[in-house]
Amino acid sequence: MFLITLVGNVSIMTIIWQEQTLHVPMYIFLVMLAISDLGLSLFTFPTMLRIFWLNARELTFSACFTQMFFIHTFQDFESAIILAMAFDFYVAISHPLHYSSILTNSIIARIGLAIVVRTLTVQVPLPMLLRRLCFCRSNILSHSYCLHPDIIKLSCSDTRTNSIFGLFVVLSTMGLDFLLILLSYVLILNTVLRIASHGGRLKALSTCISHLCAVILFFTPMICLSMLHRFGPSLPSHVYVAMANMHFLIPPVMNPIVYVVKTKQMQDKILKFFIK
Repeated sequence: MFLITLVGNVSIMTIIWQEQTLHVPMYIFLVMLAISDLGLSLFTFPTMLRIFWLNARELTFSACFTQMFFIHTFQDFESAIILAMAFDFYVAISHPLHYSSILTNSIIARIGLAIVVRTLTVQVPLPMLLRRLCFCRSNILSHSYCLHPDIIKLSCSDTRTNSIFGLFVVLSTMGLDFLLILLSYVLILNTVLRIASHGGRLKALSTCISHLCAVILFFTPMICLSMLHRFGPSLPSHVYVAMANMHFLIPPVMNPIVYVVKTKQMQDKILKFFIK
């Protein structure tokens, strides 16, 4: 899965970089998505491989905090990029005549800068707040990588500030992004239903299928895991661990496959690239 992730996402980035005809907003956002997928993979797969292949189960606090920071950072990147892609589809379907004037290169650059600034603003304080805690209980993590909620459970200090800030980060980033994505699809659906021809409606909706798959792959495991932890029955721990692993394993593997399968232009460029 790690090899598929590397080959798939690097291939997409290389092809879009080399093909001038693909330097349009949709594919620029796809490059951003591939970068965030690679970032998630590079900071989660190594510790998984160390545990399951080498039985190396120890990690220093500094390495753990570093891994936690980058995992949550790339999670927020991916969530924001999926939202930006939803906005791209909304503009393309609702305002096709003004698409090129609305989504200019400068606007895309500003969107990218806003994503980076927002993510770093909320993520940089997390490891700083963890540094002030004392850890004197069990040092066994629940997952094969470091996550903020998992780390604060190990502390014997007052973690209310960390918990409140962590909840604020989740709600203000991925929670808000998910609501805005739903809103964008409500607006897209409203526009599509006003199209007179049945074929026109299907054509408009078919352009969103690959993005919908990305939304489902990213948000579904996270929501299901959250619901199980809070409202589900007491399941064996390996069920939660497996679902948490799937949240980080599946999207980086499937996103490049889905976009290549569902995008004819990407298929043609990939065939041309490998044949050449």
